[in-house]
Amino acid sequence: VQLQASGGGLVQDGGSLRLSCSASERTFSTYAMGWFRQAPGKEREFVATINWSGRNTLYADSVKGRFTVSRDNAKNTVYLQMKRLKPEDTAVYYCAADRRSLYSTSYETYDYWGQGTLVTVSS
Repeated sequence: VQLQASGGGLVQDGGSLRLSCSASERTFSTYAMGWFRQAPGKEREFVATINWSGRNTLYADSVKGRFTVSRDNAKNTVYLQMKRLKPEDTAVYYCAADRRSLYSTSYETYDYWGQGTLVTVSS
């Protein structure tokens, strides 16, 4: 499965962005999907995950209430709506697919990764 993330960019403190991640195969609809991010000099960290149906989601405490993950299985796409962005949200954001659909917060669970899209939040 190939994943293509898009939607990153430069936004001011308090602004919004929506990231998209498109999958190359229809098996996408059976996978749990995750979003992770990596800031310069830091470890990759979990942001959000959504189960195969879209009914269940989990968020990192740092983004809870500001970010929303969703998916459209008909379009093989998962989204990350980000609101009230903060400078500390600046990072490269990666989408990932878990073919076992374990719905996990651990990056080791995920089998396929997109190339990343840069989000920069200016103060």
